[in-house]
Amino acid sequence: MDPLEKLESVKAQFLQLVGDELAIPKVAIVLGSGLSSLADAIDARLIVNYGEIEGFPVSSAPGHIGRFIIGTLQGVPVVIMQGRVHYYEGYEIPDVVLPMRLLIDVGVETFILTNACGGIQDGMQPGDLMLITDHISSFIVSPLRGPNIDHWGVRFPDMTQVYDAELQDVIRQAAANLAIDLKEGVYLQVPGPAFETPAEVRAYKILGADVTGMSTAAEAIAIIHMGGRVGGISCVTNLAAGLGVGRLTSEEVNEMGARVSQKFGALLAEVLRAMPAEETRVDR
Repeated sequence: MDPLEKLESVKAQFLQLVGDELAIPKVAIVLGSGLSSLADAIDARLIVNYGEIEGFPVSSAPGHIGRFIIGTLQGVPVVIMQGRVHYYEGYEIPDVVLPMRLLIDVGVETFILTNACGGIQDGMQPGDLMLITDHISSFIVSPLRGPNIDHWGVRFPDMTQVYDAELQDVIRQAAANLAIDLKEGVYLQVPGPAFETPAEVRAYKILGADVTGMSTAAEAIAIIHMGGRVGGISCVTNLAAGLGVGRLTSEEVNEMGARVSQKFGALLAEVLRAMPAEETRVDR
């Protein structure tokens, strides 16, 4: 099945599960590793497990439950992706970005992508939150590889401003309102699942990366390709290899994500409240 046919198939199933009475919010939040508990704050109207949709990729990574939650956060309509899928799980890149393409096709316009990451920037500490201002995707397969689907976007989309400038300002102001020391920087996506070596981390720092992780950049590219808007926030769960003490483990990543989830959840709620009303309204 080609990517367009697959999208049409999962879209039809998704809309059938949602039903005619429930509108799709215009904002979606993707929760990264260790951050799934943030979904507990959602006043849920509907939950759709990824496995309920035939042909849809199902999360297998620790800390990724794998479901859509449609509801409200602090009164603002939102779709939550409680977990994502990754290239390292064995999925091809078109499947990794399929959830984003689906949500855009059913009416979502703005995405807040979150992730757990390793800190590279000088002065970073586990538990820090970082506004993503740009990314480096040169080490992963592009989600736009292969024949272009003109229905989705142009063959060579511009990537000068992937992370929306206005959304960045909203996130900065939300952090300031909560007195959160928000870092800023460049996210570098690697294929995974192995953590990076100290030599790789040194190379990434020379390239201009401030954090590194195994998601997000490919998703952002697909969203921009289809005309969506992207904001990104990283949770520094550990210092990247060679910068901290001891061995890196996935348990450490998820534990730190859970530890800062209350702060992260407050920031996301404040971001939604600060967004212009016309950007978060729900149309039928």
